[in-house]
Amino acid sequence: TVWAAFARVTATSIRHRSRKPPCHTDAAGSAGGIVIFEQSMKRIVILISGRGSNMQAILEAKLPVQVAAVIANKEDAGGLQTAASLGIATAVLSHKGYPSREAFDADLARLIDSYQPDLVVLAGFMRILSEGFVRHYENRMINIHPSLLPAFTGLSTHARAIQEGVKVHGCSVHFVTPELDHGPIICQAVVPVLDDDTEDTLSKRVLVCEHQIYPQAVRWFAEGRLSVEGNRVRVANHADIQAHSLIVPRD
Repeated sequence: TVWAAFARVTATSIRHRSRKPPCHTDAAGSAGGIVIFEQSMKRIVILISGRGSNMQAILEAKLPVQVAAVIANKEDAGGLQTAASLGIATAVLSHKGYPSREAFDADLARLIDSYQPDLVVLAGFMRILSEGFVRHYENRMINIHPSLLPAFTGLSTHARAIQEGVKVHGCSVHFVTPELDHGPIICQAVVPVLDDDTEDTLSKRVLVCEHQIYPQAVRWFAEGRLSVEGNRVRVANHADIQAHSLIVPRD
């Protein structure tokens, strides 16, 4: 298969790398073991399909990472020009013309791996990823989704939130797993849903939060503060969170 052949090529290339692996598992190596991310200057590759507003928020945050490249699957993705203007390497790999999703993903993985990233950041990359691709970047690929996962996976999250009458909505940063819009959640942000909200007003309010928590999640990864235990992500040295109730609307 495409991914079997890719795995053989990748295994060979990895053996010749001198860099330390980005993470390690506990010595027991048991199922559901703890994955701990080491602190060092991390290289990241950002994937986009459009304007890349979350990408720009990450770049403007001046995080302790090296942005090795920004890759798009569309030549007219506006974020490419933003990245290039900052001296960041850019590349385009169009998904058009490939016989299968797996074939495109294999070539995309080869391109990503040429930059040797510790972390792959999906910032509005509008592609459903194949299982082989996701497994290849297990625990080193993150995504931001405009809902409070596991609620409202998929598209039209803001319209669905309004339609369902929820009182709070928000966004989630999570490690990517083969199941669409699932995976261990790193952080979330919550906004109220107002009586007169439209899909547009709600999406704008959530987007402000996206630009806050995505750089934060990347920073935590870069600082080696994240550990994954099963489906939970723990953040080391995190400020105490007061367990007060969040009531919306409040009396």
